[in-house]
Amino acid sequence: QVQLVESGGGLVQAGGSLRLSCAASGRTFSSITMGWFRQHPGEAREFVAATTWRTGSTYYADSVKGRFTISRDNAKNTVFLQMNSLKPEDTAVYYCALDRQGRVGPAVESDIWYDAWGQGTQVTVSS
Repeated sequence: QVQLVESGGGLVQAGGSLRLSCAASGRTFSSITMGWFRQHPGEAREFVAATTWRTGSTYYADSVKGRFTISRDNAKNTVFLQMNSLKPEDTAVYYCALDRQGRVGPAVESDIWYDAWGQGTQVTVSS
């Protein structure tokens, strides 16, 4: 069974930065996709960013391009989300997710393909 443990959320002023981490444990991973999603209060979960172990490709939602960077440490089965130039509209609960099939392309933006989810971490950006 895969477990995902997130860390790094918190409160920051607009324009500031935060770095989220998500460590996967429970088995050996060779070809996976890991992503970040977020959920605003009362809204559906939305895609933020993803990266694939197999190709090293990265994907971003238009709303975060140029501000957020996803990276990974394959040896530690950990994915990071560096968030810069944060805006109040980035306030949300952020979830990391893992797709054991390692899908690439547009599929990474859909939460239906992810098998495991973290517990979520709150990010609050004050204006």
